[in-house]
Amino acid sequence: MSARTKKEPPLIRQVVTNNEEISPGVHVISFRRNFDFLPGQVVKIGVDTEHPPRIYSICSGNQEDELRILFNIKDDGFLTPKMAAMIPGDILFVSEPYGSFLGTNDPAWWIATGTGIAPFYAMFRSGNSENKTLIHGVRHLNQFYFEDELEWSLGKNYVRCCSQEESCDVFPGRVSKYLEELDELPDVKFYLCGKALMVVEVRDLLIEKGVDYGNIIAEIYF
Repeated sequence: MSARTKKEPPLIRQVVTNNEEISPGVHVISFRRNFDFLPGQVVKIGVDTEHPPRIYSICSGNQEDELRILFNIKDDGFLTPKMAAMIPGDILFVSEPYGSFLGTNDPAWWIATGTGIAPFYAMFRSGNSENKTLIHGVRHLNQFYFEDELEWSLGKNYVRCCSQEESCDVFPGRVSKYLEELDELPDVKFYLCGKALMVVEVRDLLIEKGVDYGNIIAEIYF
């Protein structure tokens, strides 16, 4: 979920078409796409008109028939437990897409933790993955969402970092540790998406390694 903006877009009724738990406590909820969007943009989502909506990155390609949202259940929250319990035919209230965390066709590194992979998966599904390196950091091996598809398509340009479990072809540690151990970094844009602590830590590390501040684009999830 991305940071709020001041403007409050109107919410439109959308009918849930699918709701799949893809990892313990992590869901992908879907509805028909009836608007255009740019990969990397967000929408506001609510389950009624009485409670404030929350902001989520779109997690599907911009030419697909359905629009998908990746979210993890917050046990003490209001929205996500209700979203997790939804079935096809239930109603979501969704804004039009907006936001400036946008993918391009230029070479870049995508760096994400947890469900922060959502906008990069949207960029990938929208055909923006050429000349991209995706680095995804999680705590547990079952949190590499969409990994089969990403590994098949991106190959060596798909880097998985796991801090609490080990497996072959997975870097044993956090994203920051992986980046620290690299001898040099390419002259490309670096897109960061995850919690504020990760974004700040990785941004500072990149700058220390010589990356220009203007080449770092961040989206904070909370």
